[in-house]
Amino acid sequence: MSLQKELEIKMQFLEEATEHLNTLENVIVEAKTNRKIDLQKINTALRAAHSIKGGAGIMGFRPLSDLSHLLEDSFKVLKTHKNSLEIDNSLQSLLLSAIDWLRQIVESISVGHDVDEEWITTFCYPVFAELRDILGEPIPEDAMTILSPENNPQEIISLLFKTEVEDYLQRLESLLKEEKSSILREEMVMMSSQLGGLGEMLQIPAFVQLCESIIQHLSTAVSDAEVEEIAQLGLQSWRNTQILLIAGQLDDLPTAINKNKADDYYRFIVSPELNLVNNTPTLEENGESFPEFTNITKAEKQEPTVRVPSRELEQINDLFGELTIGRNTVRLQLERVSKLIRNLNIRVKNLERENQELRLSYEKFSLQLSTLKPKYSQLEKDWQWENTYKFDTLQLERYSELHILSQTVTENIVKIQEITGDITVNLEDTDQVNRLLNKTSRKLQNSLTKVRMRPLSDIMERLPRALHNLSQEYGKKVNLQIAGADILIERGILEALNEPLMHLLRNAFDHGIEDAQTRIAAGKPEQGLIEIKTVHHGDRTIITIHDDGRGIQREKIRTRAESMGLDTQMLANASDEDLLSLIFEPGFSTSEQVTTLSGRGVGMDIVCNNLKLIDGEITVDSISGKGTTFTLSLPFTLSVARIVLIESSGIALAFPTDTIQEICLLEDKQILAAQNGKVINWRDSLVELINISQYLELNHKLNSKLNNIHSTSFIVENPPRLEEKIVLIINTDNKLIAIQADRCWDEQEVSLRRVEGSIPLPDYFNNCTILNNGRIAPLVNPTKLLDFIAKKDTINPISQTESSTPFLSTKNQKNSILIIDDSINVRRFLALTLEKAGYFVEQAKDGQDALFKLQSGLQVQGIICDIEMPRLDGYNFLIRLKSHTHLQQIPVIMLSSRTSDKYRQLAIQLGAKVYLSKPYNEHELLQTLKQVLKSSSLN
Repeated sequence: MSLQKELEIKMQFLEEATEHLNTLENVIVEAKTNRKIDLQKINTALRAAHSIKGGAGIMGFRPLSDLSHLLEDSFKVLKTHKNSLEIDNSLQSLLLSAIDWLRQIVESISVGHDVDEEWITTFCYPVFAELRDILGEPIPEDAMTILSPENNPQEIISLLFKTEVEDYLQRLESLLKEEKSSILREEMVMMSSQLGGLGEMLQIPAFVQLCESIIQHLSTAVSDAEVEEIAQLGLQSWRNTQILLIAGQLDDLPTAINKNKADDYYRFIVSPELNLVNNTPTLEENGESFPEFTNITKAEKQEPTVRVPSRELEQINDLFGELTIGRNTVRLQLERVSKLIRNLNIRVKNLERENQELRLSYEKFSLQLSTLKPKYSQLEKDWQWENTYKFDTLQLERYSELHILSQTVTENIVKIQEITGDITVNLEDTDQVNRLLNKTSRKLQNSLTKVRMRPLSDIMERLPRALHNLSQEYGKKVNLQIAGADILIERGILEALNEPLMHLLRNAFDHGIEDAQTRIAAGKPEQGLIEIKTVHHGDRTIITIHDDGRGIQREKIRTRAESMGLDTQMLANASDEDLLSLIFEPGFSTSEQVTTLSGRGVGMDIVCNNLKLIDGEITVDSISGKGTTFTLSLPFTLSVARIVLIESSGIALAFPTDTIQEICLLEDKQILAAQNGKVINWRDSLVELINISQYLELNHKLNSKLNNIHSTSFIVENPPRLEEKIVLIINTDNKLIAIQADRCWDEQEVSLRRVEGSIPLPDYFNNCTILNNGRIAPLVNPTKLLDFIAKKDTINPISQTESSTPFLSTKNQKNSILIIDDSINVRRFLALTLEKAGYFVEQAKDGQDALFKLQSGLQVQGIICDIEMPRLDGYNFLIRLKSHTHLQQIPVIMLSSRTSDKYRQLAIQLGAKVYLSKPYNEHELLQTLKQVLKSSSLN
């Protein structure tokens, strides 16, 4: 076996070992409620521990195998004394600690580190020794019954040979079907070892001897042909044993393979001891179907799985995106060719009509010439020759060169019509093939999406253990209920969701659930409740995290915001929704104490940013004394989407179809004036009308000639479905909004692409779409777009300004400084330093916020700016600032944690006066600022 193949197999085993450890962990955590372990759960845990022990031994991971064996012994004792032994907190913690040590060993092996024997002796073995002291040693007779249902060992033997043994045999059968399998010998040795271990556990000596016989024959085999023969005989003997054990016949099991007797597999059929031929009643006699033998390979057959690196799946997904673009392009080209064929048919018909008119005119003209009888002309000679033989015009037609040319044109027209007809037929066939291709492509997309999906339980299974640890550490009793963990989510979304979910769970435990005394005093159960529910809604996945705790106190948020420098009057007038949204701001926390669990000034903003990376959204709702609910909305897939393309004032935009309630023509009589703008009457309801072209300030619009239908190919090749003014009735957050547009195109399926670069897309755009002609259009997030429009109509005091003074308050003040940083704590600390030195300070949370304030009239003498910020970073802020003539003279000091010279050089090249590094020296900062302002005033 090659080293690469051996490494691949070992890595696959380590992944399986991690899954088994997760199973063991969940069994122990679930035992918390009733202090007992269910018999079925114990059997599950035993199988998991045994699988790790056997696999690790084969792979050469001896420490992992030995410790797994000790853990398996502990579960054996738990099963033997399941009715008398109570699992208290101490025993539960020991079992979880043992699993943790096993997990550390697996992780160390996975990254290529050797497991130190001294480390195992010092840290691992004491935990297992303590378990042995508490539980004791498993008695020898426990081995036969340890995996068996109570008083019926035959049932578990039958079950295991129907399931686990069947999986091994199916794997071997698939290997034997391959012409030349290079891993057959290694797979046979591995299967024999693992099946032999199962035989030892179940105390089936004959089965153990059979497996040892196969290993012995393989060790002496020289050629691949001999290995294949042994594998065939081994498969036959294992099948024979399987059927005999399921039938309860334990006395006639084969103990070795016989290379001279290839039909050993069929020996049991004619065995007189089984009495299967003469004594078994027929279906007609007892009226029953065959017993459970018929279900061995059918009802319980499991499909084989293949492990594929996620990177390759992403490449396949990218290629499918290109396929979607190509498919749309083919459809577009077919539509263009169909249109050309229709135009060609029209022109051929026009040519045929004109040719007919020409022939009639020619014949009429010929008759007129014949009456003139001109002398010395060719026509006269022809006439004299014909007259000699006494032919009149009815007996013999006269043909000139013009007549012959007309006839030729007629024949060519007929040929063109025939070719056009052939092209039309072939085009129809091609169109049919294209429809089949589209259908197959959609099926491929669904299959690929399923392959890229993983159950939510992959990350949910970590949560019970995490909550258990928190409960043990902080003394809170909390019950976790999870619903919808089997829902499938795209792998990329699932990975990005891991940390946000864990943080929200910790947040609910710490900030939400009260201590026992407080809950009892409030009339609540002593044990708190955290619920996590997942459902599919359209093409979105909705996850809610709810706790029945104290809720979020609005006054605490308001007090904290005031202490951070936000305007008191504006906070007093802010809505509950605006106040709750503040918890997603960087560095915002209402915790009064700094502990290892809370009050660290980070968290919810990270959750929000991580969700934005996968086009997710998060909202919060809280009722004081009742609890808090966080709602996460996630896309079903990040690959493709169905959209409707619209154009408004030359701007091409794509709207997801799942948000569109209806598309209808806009008539002037529908538009009504309202107090805050315009509304339309739609189905006897007044819906707010929004013209988005008034709000989206894009630098480059489409060609103004788009008002002409012939120029629509600039957006897409095919003409729009509706050329007149329309409205899109959008349903977002259970609210209807009418979006006005100039025209729209048909619904289409497009590939999604993420826009990468230093300047991000606005929040109201979710990536971009690639149209069938290769052009790009932004994908609109209607919810975020409406929020943006609302803020632009009436500036939200909380989101638009964080300063305690209005913009114009510093207009005529000297030595005013603008601080730009995404961390509110950094801004506050820096502001205190500058204010103590006599400066007036304004704040902005990122480059985009700063530009908005400067363009709104804020006048400052200097700027201190961070580099890494959302929406618009420091470098791009410099570029934008220097592009405005009335702002480019303001000196900028860059203050960043980046200390490399390349960051410093780029900042200076873009126009920064000075580059300082965090953490800064207060005296140095003030002196530098003073010199920069002095130099700027002199210039």
